[in-house]
Amino acid sequence: MNGLQIALTLLGGLALFIYGMNLMSDGLQKAAGEKMKSILALLTKNPLIGVLAGALVTAVIQSSSATTVMVIGFVSAGLMNLPQAISIILGANIGTTITAQLVAFKIGDYAWAFVIIGFIMYFFLAKKEKIMDIGQVMFGFGVLFVGLNIMGDAMKPLSATPEFADLMLNVADTPVLGVIVGALLTAVIQSSSASIAVLQNLASTAGPDGITSIIGLAGAIPILFGTNIGTTITALLASIGGTINAKRTAIAHTVFNVGGTLLFIWFTPFIAQFIQAISPDGNELDVIARQIANAHLSFNVATTIVFLPLIPILVKIVTKIIPEKHELKDPMDAIYLDYNVLEQPFAAIHLATKELTRMAEITAEMLVGSKKAFLGNDMEAYEEVMKKELHVNHLRDLIINYLSSMFSTETVTEHQARSISGLMHVVADIEHIGDNCENIADFAKEKIDNGYNFSDAAYAEIYQCFDHLGKMLTNSITALNDADKELADQILIQEDELDAMESEFRTKHMHRLDSGECSPEFTVLYMDVIHNIERMGDNCENIAKAVKDNLKLKNIEEV
Repeated sequence: MNGLQIALTLLGGLALFIYGMNLMSDGLQKAAGEKMKSILALLTKNPLIGVLAGALVTAVIQSSSATTVMVIGFVSAGLMNLPQAISIILGANIGTTITAQLVAFKIGDYAWAFVIIGFIMYFFLAKKEKIMDIGQVMFGFGVLFVGLNIMGDAMKPLSATPEFADLMLNVADTPVLGVIVGALLTAVIQSSSASIAVLQNLASTAGPDGITSIIGLAGAIPILFGTNIGTTITALLASIGGTINAKRTAIAHTVFNVGGTLLFIWFTPFIAQFIQAISPDGNELDVIARQIANAHLSFNVATTIVFLPLIPILVKIVTKIIPEKHELKDPMDAIYLDYNVLEQPFAAIHLATKELTRMAEITAEMLVGSKKAFLGNDMEAYEEVMKKELHVNHLRDLIINYLSSMFSTETVTEHQARSISGLMHVVADIEHIGDNCENIADFAKEKIDNGYNFSDAAYAEIYQCFDHLGKMLTNSITALNDADKELADQILIQEDELDAMESEFRTKHMHRLDSGECSPEFTVLYMDVIHNIERMGDNCENIAKAVKDNLKLKNIEEV
């Protein structure tokens, strides 16, 4: 095998490994489904729980970089503060060690069995989504090891060349060079898991003597340190254009990993002895992959233990690196939507729901404004309603585009797809509430311009309708944000009450017309206001039904 063939085989094996890892990650994420929301709930707890949440999320999505990007999105959205984000990143570095542990198992001989079983489950037994997802996990797992086998086959002739052996000797003897190699490799392929898999395969290859590892554990550990530094590049790139705290989060990831390397690299020989002591005994070539996996886990756990109590100091460091400055942001723009997290639909849906809730809160302000404009003849309130209507329409377009983009990801489950579709309908309902508020504000202007004046009874009825709708809209916002089924049931009852009120008030108005208490020329305006309020009640009812349907689907999935 010539040099070109070796290079192509090595790169092809690496490509299969990364492809298999991504397939496995997507399958795991889909199989986990809504359970990932439970992990999200941990993110607001104390730092120790944050570490646990970061480790769990990363263990599922198999990428510390993806977890960090997701965290940066939450920080940018203001859903998480910097200390919480740092604790989750500490956990992410632990969670990413799972891949190395899997690779260390000597199951390469059974790789094709996993590929075949996974293929059958994915393509022929895919009547249920869960079976299909598990099949994807197994297929990806098998492809991952097929790629490893190919890389191993390519490295055997490569290790026999004197030039490569001399290069590995230089790397093993110069820890700083090892760190640079690990960092550069990971920065290029954007995956520390893949870099460490390459390292495990390389270390399991015999040197010129045919007995010992070509690089040895002491030579592999600095490269391992470097991979932890290289993986921070993804987060740094994701923070570009983000908020100050998003940039600080990415820098904190880098400071943490660089700091851990600077702290432990001086003790490489002692770390190697410790890892050899806690790892299985045996021939070096047979056990070194396990030793590297254990070194990876031990390094990240030890660094987390060191830095966890120092989070306040780490916050001060990154604050000094990136000082506070006034950030100009278009007030019309979305706050929560972040396209970097689309590959993690459970997180993207969470962000979309937060933005949708914010949009609904703006319509609630519009309702208050239209009420002031109509009942209080307040032209300033009328102007504010018109401005907010433009804002609501702009947010509608942004949210719809964001939700639509989720369908292009391969990690969306059937339930999540239904949730996304449901949110799109909710967007329309909230936007319609804004339209009706605008209509009432226009009625207010017509009323003021023409000097119309209603009877006290008519004003009281309109006020009562506004008050009832205001409670419904507030409950709808809470139910949407908290997925509160009981509150959604309450909204449905309130909608029936609003329908009854509309019917009752129409009848009363007709009686007032007969008795001469109200003027006929005001009738159309009165009826239009009552009708628009009732239509907004229908929209609140639709939101409540969407909340109930989403919970119903969730319950079905959990059975």
